[in-house]
Parts: sequence; C-alpha cells; structure tokens
Amino acid sequence: MHHYIPWQERARCREHDPEVFFPEKGGSSREAKRICADCPVRIECLNYALRRDERYGVWGGMSERERRRLKRMAS
Repeated sequence: MHHYIPWQERARCREHDPEVFFPEKGGSSREAKRICADCPVRIECLNYALRRDERYGVWGGMSERERRRLKRMAS
C-alpha cells in the first residue's frame, strides 16, 4: 500500500526512470545525485529516508552508505 506524500509531487525524480535512483551494486549514483542537487524537496526527501531507515537507493542526494554515515555522525 502506497501512502500519499505531498512533497513527492514536486520531486525532480518523478521526471526520471526510477532505476536511476536504485543503481546495481557497484553501479554509479552520479546521475541520481545530479538530479537531486537542485530538487526543491531534497531536504524533505532526505529526512523521509532517514526517518524510515531506507536501505536502498539515492534519497535526498545521498546513497545508503552516506545516510548511514550521517546518522552515525548525528548520534
């Protein structure tokens, strides 16, 4: 079941193939991060991923590894 999240309506990723944001293991996340860089809801997206402990994909311009590091630094 999908929940409606208002900020997603304004997300730049809606205009792109979702696979860009979920690269294969060892694949590049550069394109996804480029798209996220000027997204008007980048911070909301990142906060959403951090709250939900998203394990896969680029959210708010950060990979899962980068989000893990951010959470460690914040605690």
